[in-house]
Amino acid sequence: MSDKNIDKLLEIMAALRTPKTGCPWDLEQNFSTIAPYTIEEAYEVADAIERNDMSDLKDELGDLLFQVVFHSRMAEEEDMFTFDDVAQSISEKMLRRHPHVFGDHDADTPDAVKQSWEDTKAAERKEKGQNESALDGVALSLPALLRAEKLTKRAARVNFDWPSYKDVFDKIREEINELETEIDQQAPIERIEDELGDLLFCMANLARHFKLDPEVTLKKANNKFTSRFKAMESSFKDEGKELSAQSLENMEARWQVVKKRV
Repeated sequence: MSDKNIDKLLEIMAALRTPKTGCPWDLEQNFSTIAPYTIEEAYEVADAIERNDMSDLKDELGDLLFQVVFHSRMAEEEDMFTFDDVAQSISEKMLRRHPHVFGDHDADTPDAVKQSWEDTKAAERKEKGQNESALDGVALSLPALLRAEKLTKRAARVNFDWPSYKDVFDKIREEINELETEIDQQAPIERIEDELGDLLFCMANLARHFKLDPEVTLKKANNKFTSRFKAMESSFKDEGKELSAQSLENMEARWQVVKKRV
């Protein structure tokens, strides 16, 4: 994007936030109210990529850029920082975190680059006084499954990890038994929730052992379920039957047929 287009976008944002003449909705926003839209736009970027829709991707990247401009404008109004400060900060960070490109550090494989990146991030956290724990730097706002994977990855760096995926399976079986026991004993819902959380956390850990992103893995499972459910639903509709009128046995039998082709 040229400086001219950037300047135009910043001018539009400034106009939207100008008291009396600006947009009433934009004027009443703050960092907290805009944050959910920022997250939503990031997901829409990912969705366009997954659909391989480059036209949508261009639009969604624009929407995401606008979120950066929005936050920067609100910060500028409070004399905290400007859009230029944001651009300068990320430029300096990229230079600092790529010493193998812009410096004399050697990193000639993707794994070496990742290790260099993590080492630099750790040094940055220490410099900021944020290095009290091996788990520092894992954002609270991440999706829960993704955060679980990152937490276990951080713990593994200091050797707090099971040596083999088979050990994780043993832990998963243990957590299933504990969950089943709580349910059978009609424990308070808080205890059932606690055990179910432990089980989900272990499943995320298992995904990490196979270098799988648990968030992406579950998303694929969601998509598979959706496709199969809709195919089952359509098969009954083609016969003039309502899905809700079918017995569970009928739906399960049709589901097994659908599974073979979807």
